[in-house]
Amino acid sequence: MIQLYNYPNTRGLRVTWMLEELEAEYEFKLVPFGSNGFASEEYLKVNPAGKVPTIRDGDLVLTESAAIVTYLGDKFPEKNLVPPAGSAARAKYNQWCYFVLSELEQPLWTKGKHKFMLPPDKRVPAVIEIAEWEFQKALNILSQGLDGNSYILGDRFSAADILIGNTLSWARTAKQPVEIQNVNDYADSVLGREALQRARAREAASVNT
Repeated sequence: MIQLYNYPNTRGLRVTWMLEELEAEYEFKLVPFGSNGFASEEYLKVNPAGKVPTIRDGDLVLTESAAIVTYLGDKFPEKNLVPPAGSAARAKYNQWCYFVLSELEQPLWTKGKHKFMLPPDKRVPAVIEIAEWEFQKALNILSQGLDGNSYILGDRFSAADILIGNTLSWARTAKQPVEIQNVNDYADSVLGREALQRARAREAASVNT
C-alpha cells in the first residue's frame, strides 16, 4: 500500500487530493510539525530535506508534490489524470506543471517568506510588492491558458488542475487578489470537487486521532 507522509494544509494536500481522485488505497502517516519544522531525526531518514509530502511505494521513496502526482497518474493510467508519456497532451501537462512551480506559486512563497516565515533580520519588505506584481502577471498567463476551457488541458480534469487549484486556494487564504473572472470561475470549479473535500477530511482526521 502507498504510504503518504504528510501534514494538513501544506503542499502535501496536492497528493492527498490526487490519491482521493484516483480512489487509491493509501496510508496517511502524519508527520509531526515541531520547532524545527518537519526535521525530526526519524523523518529525515525518509526525506533528508525535512519537508512534506513524501510517498513510499514499495522500494520507491519519492518527494516533491508535482513529481508525486505525476507518478501516481502514471501508476493509475485508467483514471486519465495524467496524459500518456510522449503525447502532445503530456507535453502541455508538463508545461503547466512547471508553470505552477516556477511562476504561479513562487511569488506567493516569496511573499510568505518575507512577511512572516524568514527570521525578521532576513526579511526584505520591498520584495513583497514585487512578488504581488509577479503573481498578477502569472494569473494573466493562466487566464489565457484557460480561455474557453473548463480545465487547463481543455475539457478534461487532470493532475495539473490539482497543482493549480491548490495554489489558487493558497492565494485566497493569503488574501492575495484574484480578480480575473475566468480564473475565479475555474478555481470555484476545481476547489469544489468531492475528492478535495474527502482529502481535507482525511487530513483533518489525522490530527484528531
